[in-house]
Amino acid sequence: MLRAVLLGPPGAGKGTQAVRIVEKYDVPHISTGDIFRKNIKEGTELGKKAQEYMNAGQLVPDELVVDLVVDRLSQEDCATKGFLLDGFPRTIAQAEQLDKFLAENGQKMDIVINFTVGNETLMARLTGRRVCKGCGASYHIINIPPKQEGVCDRCGGVLEQRKDDNEETAANRIKVYDEQTAPLIGYYKETGALADFNGELPLDEIFDKIVEAIGE
Repeated sequence: MLRAVLLGPPGAGKGTQAVRIVEKYDVPHISTGDIFRKNIKEGTELGKKAQEYMNAGQLVPDELVVDLVVDRLSQEDCATKGFLLDGFPRTIAQAEQLDKFLAENGQKMDIVINFTVGNETLMARLTGRRVCKGCGASYHIINIPPKQEGVCDRCGGVLEQRKDDNEETAANRIKVYDEQTAPLIGYYKETGALADFNGELPLDEIFDKIVEAIGE
């Protein structure tokens, strides 16, 4: 069983490593971004509220997030297999609520996987991302280009740049992370759960280091 959190600025490579971690350790991948996008697509009230914040590159308020995540962690698959949280917690208040939930259920965080990446690299990654409107597959015009420009390799759907991937919004997302989420690094360092990883290293090397840190 593995209980882990992915931490790092937008564009640090959390999603890429999440796929590998979930496959190796067979844990549920809980991404608040995916939950929000699902609600946005379905036009729910939460989705409409979340869309306003995400389009502006701002964080969704704690009260819209905590109950949703705690409910997810209470489900049977997380209780028996653990979890990999991606995009939560994003503030000290959220982290405190998460720790409270874990303690009440006799659990603790095994590792907080923190990716460090320079701002110049982050901007290049964020503004170059393209996502398939059909199946949601993710590409990058430099790092992971599709075989045919603007067309998804997997389903042939149209690739688009998300509203939150333009340069102005990307810069704001990084700024918001630095101001509101980066303090979590200190918070988790105090608990002893934090492990730092250079997010600019080759993908395989990063993953090997993560597996070594988890120790399984």
